Amino acid sequence: MAYQVIQNKNDFLKMCEENDLKFHYSDDISPLAKNIRVGTKIVNNRIVYQAMEGCDGTFEGAPDELTRRRYLRFAKGGAGIIWFEATAVKPEGRANPRQMYMTKDTKSEFARLVNDIKETCIKENNFEPTVIMQLTHSGRYSKPEGTPAPLIAYNNPIFEKDNPIDKSRIVTDDYLDSLEEALVAGAISAKDCGFDGADIKSCHRYLLSELLSSYNREGKYGGSFENRTRLLTNAVKDAKSVAGRNFIITSRLNIYDGFEYPYGFGVKEGEGIVPDLTEAKMLAKQLVANGLDLLDMTMGNPYFNPHVNRPYARGGYEPPEHPLYGVWRMLEGISEVAKEIPGTPTISSGISFLGGVSANVCAGYVAEGKFDFAGYGRQTLAYPSCANDITSGKNLEASKLCICCGKCTEIMRCKGGTPGCVVRDSEVYMPLYKKFVLGKE
Repeated sequence: MAYQVIQNKNDFLKMCEENDLKFHYSDDISPLAKNIRVGTKIVNNRIVYQAMEGCDGTFEGAPDELTRRRYLRFAKGGAGIIWFEATAVKPEGRANPRQMYMTKDTKSEFARLVNDIKETCIKENNFEPTVIMQLTHSGRYSKPEGTPAPLIAYNNPIFEKDNPIDKSRIVTDDYLDSLEEALVAGAISAKDCGFDGADIKSCHRYLLSELLSSYNREGKYGGSFENRTRLLTNAVKDAKSVAGRNFIITSRLNIYDGFEYPYGFGVKEGEGIVPDLTEAKMLAKQLVANGLDLLDMTMGNPYFNPHVNRPYARGGYEPPEHPLYGVWRMLEGISEVAKEIPGTPTISSGISFLGGVSANVCAGYVAEGKFDFAGYGRQTLAYPSCANDITSGKNLEASKLCICCGKCTEIMRCKGGTPGCVVRDSEVYMPLYKKFVLGKE
């Protein structure tokens, strides 16, 4: 069944009634235009452009032509925070041959792009955006040469089924020790380049995220809650210690994976995939106690259960639930965890399906103190100026909205593909869709 992204308030209220769901909602979207302190920095507004990987860097790992185009469009768009995409801290942990990778040879190009992002936003919008670098290790989704070369925390039959990954690909404790060092070094490099903060990425089943559910792993990174959260907590603590109080340390964190115990975080043994956020709340408080300035929360796995991660109108399979339920689970779950860390700003996710009322819904949650930022992902590729429209009090234009069709992801899944919005940015990305997805030159 195909759905349609929500266009207006009447459609939204009807859909809520049909699915027996209640959201916070406000006709007044001005709360999203208010500034807020994050760490020692004042962020201009409550719109975040989430990390959206373009797979379009140079083979050495530097930003390339399409990378620059995307971020300068974001800079003109007026978001308070621009979350720079996944940047590998180890070469074997790259998700594709063109994933960002900061080295001594690529560092100057990162610095140049960050400077250009800030100068462009100042020129167009009269404020300097907060720019966060996302530091990552792709773990079981590593493809540094373009073919799968997984590095895993443990074998997972949900993903591997009858073809288990060889145990030699399970990373050792020594390797994870070195990864902590690499993440901290990445944060320092980000600071040197002019970024305002670094995200120790722990979401969507990449390596740090997978460790959170390593219940059956032996050694100091498996078993107990302390062990499973050790790498993330230590990396946050050490990065904050070294980078200093004026540099934001954050994490994009999966609070719920959507897989049964012992293969998923955010569930309880014997209760299937019903969310249990007990450990997510514990982890959030633990990270804040160790220096975290900002928490960006999400759920699910874009490779396996994308209806949990980014509820869609059209996709590769029919979801087992209405997309609006997925949005509700995301926003309510984020609100529940955010309540445990008062005083630490939090960011929402998964709102593109809300379409024309996304700002109204997020403004309702922000006004009620449920979370602090509206985090836009796919929408930014389709409608990079949406932040300016929201903060100026305008209704989002239906002709510019992301339609949640998944075509950007289809390009990303193809070897060599560089994703973007095929529908709203068709001059650039329709030819790429035809080439990589349809096989037509």
